[in-house]
Amino acid sequence: MAKPASAPAGAFFANWRQNIIYIGFVVIFIAFALTLNDKGFLNPNNLLNIVRQTAMIAVMAVAMTFVLSAGEIDLSVGAVAGLATVTVAMAIAVAGPFGGLLAGLATGLAVGVFNGWLTTRIGIPSFLTTLAMMGIAKGVAMWISDTAAVPILSPSYSWVFGGGSVGPVPVLMFWIALIAGAGHVALRRSGFGRRVLATGGGETAARYSGIDTASIKFRVLVLSSCAAALAGMLYAGRLQSGRFQLGEGDELSVIAAAVLGGTSLFGGKGTVIGTIVGALMIGLINNGLILMGLEFSQQLIARGGIIILAVALSQKRR
Repeated sequence: MAKPASAPAGAFFANWRQNIIYIGFVVIFIAFALTLNDKGFLNPNNLLNIVRQTAMIAVMAVAMTFVLSAGEIDLSVGAVAGLATVTVAMAIAVAGPFGGLLAGLATGLAVGVFNGWLTTRIGIPSFLTTLAMMGIAKGVAMWISDTAAVPILSPSYSWVFGGGSVGPVPVLMFWIALIAGAGHVALRRSGFGRRVLATGGGETAARYSGIDTASIKFRVLVLSSCAAALAGMLYAGRLQSGRFQLGEGDELSVIAAAVLGGTSLFGGKGTVIGTIVGALMIGLINNGLILMGLEFSQQLIARGGIIILAVALSQKRR
């Protein structure tokens, strides 16, 4: 009678390569807890700070899961997030919080439509399209803000978009749960998610089965830019300002979180839950390395080594 109860655990460890992100997260957490307990690693405020610092990466990584699963990539998410912080802050100064909300969504939608159009209609690979958009978005943000921070003087906006808490729980945690839940259902339980995975798994076969693969790729690129704009809105709310530097370099952490979580860079495979754990793992590593007192250069080396090891273990074939 005990065998059925132990079967799930046995299956979990039998497929340990597929579950390396979960095993690695637990191992790293325990290692930091044992070695950094005297430096406050297990302090609830520190653990909540990991969530706060990871929230924007997690939001963008959920959308990136769809992009990678469809066989595409988006390198512009960090710059779009920075642009959104500026457009939101400027709109709030003129039209209030609701105007800022509309400006942020419009920024993401406009960039996503442009990226999707160039990729699916003109035929430019998404790598090049979004690489160019990275520079364009950053340049526009610098231009319209005159490279200066734009303050946000709306307490209500700041509370809802990143700065508030419900008791000890930061509002950003609710945003992560909302985006992760919606993304998981969309990828695993909807026709759209199945078409995304089919497109990335084999575009020609998907096209012959009646899937409009160009439309799917267009939609995931729009989704990615809108998620980046939402992350920018959260950055702006948490830091109460819009700055073009916000989100700079996030694209690398976003892609790493998705790949660490089990999403394939070659398309056809993705998991939103794994992506969220991957994002939290990156935040966990960053926090632990800082508490260890390593110099920034040493943190970069250690973080890169851990990510490479985790991905190598998860993708090694017998």
